[in-house]
Amino acid sequence: MEEMEELLKEASQECLNDLKVWLFKENLRIMAQKEELEEEQKQFLSEKDAFYKEMHTLGQAMENDRKRLVQENRFFDQKMQILQSGFAQLDADRRRFQKEKDKYEAKREVYEERQSCHAQNEIADMLFRGVGNILSLKKRYKDLIKMFHPDNVAGDHEMVQLINREYEELRKAYEIGKRA
Repeated sequence: MEEMEELLKEASQECLNDLKVWLFKENLRIMAQKEELEEEQKQFLSEKDAFYKEMHTLGQAMENDRKRLVQENRFFDQKMQILQSGFAQLDADRRRFQKEKDKYEAKREVYEERQSCHAQNEIADMLFRGVGNILSLKKRYKDLIKMFHPDNVAGDHEMVQLINREYEELRKAYEIGKRA
C-alpha cells in the first residue's frame, strides 16, 4: 500500500487521469462481466430447476409406467389363469361328453339290435303264420327258400338265414311236441 502511495505522488497529473480512466473502464468492464455472470448464473439456476422438474416428471412417469406394467403383468397372469382353467374345464367337459356319447352309442346299438331282433322275429312269425304241423312247416319252408334264395332276382342272404333259423326252431318245437 505504501508503494502505491509513493507511486501516486511521483506520477503526473496526466498519468493519474489516464489511470483513473483506465480504472473506471476496468470497473465498468468488471461490473458488466459481473452482471453477465449473474445473468448466466440465473439462467443456469433456471435451467437447473427446469432440469430437476423434468427429471422429477420423468421419474414420476417412469414410476407410473412401472406400476402400470406391474398391473398389466398381474392382469395378464389372471387372464392366463382364467384361460388355463377354462381350457381345463373344456377338456373335462369334452371327456365327460365323450363318455356320455359312448354310453348313448352303446345304448343305441343295443336298442337297434333289439329292434332288429324284434323285427326279424315279427318277420319270421309272419312268414310261418298259420303253420300247424310239421308237414305244412316243411312246405312253407321250401316255398320261402325258393322265393328268397340268393340266386333268385329277389334273393336276400339275410332273409334266407332268418328263414333257416326260424324253421329250425319251429321244427325242434314240433319234434319235442311229438315226443311228449
